[in-house]
Amino acid sequence: MSNSSFYDSRRNFLQKAGLGCGSLALTKLLTEEGLLGQNAVESGSPVAVPGPHFAPKAKSVIWLFMPGSPSQVDTFDYKPELQKRNGEKLIGADPKTGFFTTDGKILASPFSWKQHGESATWVSEIFPNMAKHVDDMAFLYSCFSQSNNHTPAMLEMNSGMFLQGRPAMGSWVTYGLGSENQNLPGFVVLHGSMPRGGKPIWAPGFLPKKFQPTAINGTNPIGNLTRRKNMDDQHQRAQLDILRAMNKVHGEPRSLERDLAARIESFELAYRMQTAAPEAMDVNQESKATQQAYGMDQKETQLVGRQCIMARRLIERGVRFVQLYAGTNGGGGGVADVPWDGHNDIGANHRIAAKSVDQPIGALLSDLKSRGMLEDTLVVWGGEFGRTSDAQSGKGRDHNPNAFTMWMAGGGIKGGAHYGASDEFGYKAVENRVSVNDLHATILHLLGIDHERLTYFFNGRNFRLTDVAGKVINEILA
Repeated sequence: MSNSSFYDSRRNFLQKAGLGCGSLALTKLLTEEGLLGQNAVESGSPVAVPGPHFAPKAKSVIWLFMPGSPSQVDTFDYKPELQKRNGEKLIGADPKTGFFTTDGKILASPFSWKQHGESATWVSEIFPNMAKHVDDMAFLYSCFSQSNNHTPAMLEMNSGMFLQGRPAMGSWVTYGLGSENQNLPGFVVLHGSMPRGGKPIWAPGFLPKKFQPTAINGTNPIGNLTRRKNMDDQHQRAQLDILRAMNKVHGEPRSLERDLAARIESFELAYRMQTAAPEAMDVNQESKATQQAYGMDQKETQLVGRQCIMARRLIERGVRFVQLYAGTNGGGGGVADVPWDGHNDIGANHRIAAKSVDQPIGALLSDLKSRGMLEDTLVVWGGEFGRTSDAQSGKGRDHNPNAFTMWMAGGGIKGGAHYGASDEFGYKAVENRVSVNDLHATILHLLGIDHERLTYFFNGRNFRLTDVAGKVINEILA
């Protein structure tokens, strides 16, 4: 053996020995600190999931995201003072609360209101179908966020921070719990045209890429999964086997390279999805009566109706987290693409936007309940912030991060619960204020996850979805 070969072999030996000892020491330390899940220890996988911390009430989530942000005082937060004092000066109003400028004059809701259910919950006339389910919902009237601009606010609602680079909640959930179906992803995003902020609003951030969502365009979901015409299953499987072998050789001396392992798994998942996903998202397998119940026979409700059916079918097949962007704009996709962004005329805007989602969401809740799935499926509804109580452009409302309403249903939620309150004009959250961190902590709790213990080590410290804040809202739990 030449001297150079001898020294190269010795260096290689010392390098591998050092990495091995370091890995053993790191594993021991992480285990002692409770930061490494049992599954990860046993499997040796760098992307294995920790598992729940305690018995969950919900096993999956459907998040109905309303981009553009519905007005709390025109949907679920009834304020008689707005009706009485229309046109008067709103005391304490800041014309720069929103993204543009408001006139400081109170704007009455253009809609009529009624109480529904045994819980006597006030609901605007624009939601006749959702109103039938108020006794299964818990309403949070005192939500607030930090940004008055759509993209930062959507980042905050999804990741807890209004800056890019932090993992979305769906990625945190699949990192913590994984998926129940190995042929389908744990985290799926359903959208029409791309919402404001684009892909970064649901990105996995610094988590391994295994936990990124599979984004499905609701207008052509099956087309996204079609295999190339000149590629049959045998040839594709052979390509993946060669790729896996090459990646394995490359990855052996880099055993701590999580992104590489996650990328290999993503290739395999994509291959398996080509068989499982088209069936899961083929809404034509549903009966005509079911399709009509969701509004698929109407232009206004067709897109969201299809998305809601797909969400139920995905959850039914073991997908952990489905986030549905209802009413996204920018693609010229018809009435159902109108967002909840009523700057010029809140009445006209919200009637159209509500029409596109009310029947599909009402049908989704009915469908989940009739199948016994609502008991362990958590449904979340809301936008990224609220809207002002004073007027913009005479009949519109500007952005308002100081008060908005969200509701949750199913999966361990106390039906008919009312939590928190905004002031008499719905302008600011004043009682039992609910931060985005509190929302996240509560959702994780229902999934059996302690939000303070779900951490990921990155850049020298442990990160978590709720950062250094967040409390579980126990008052809305069953």
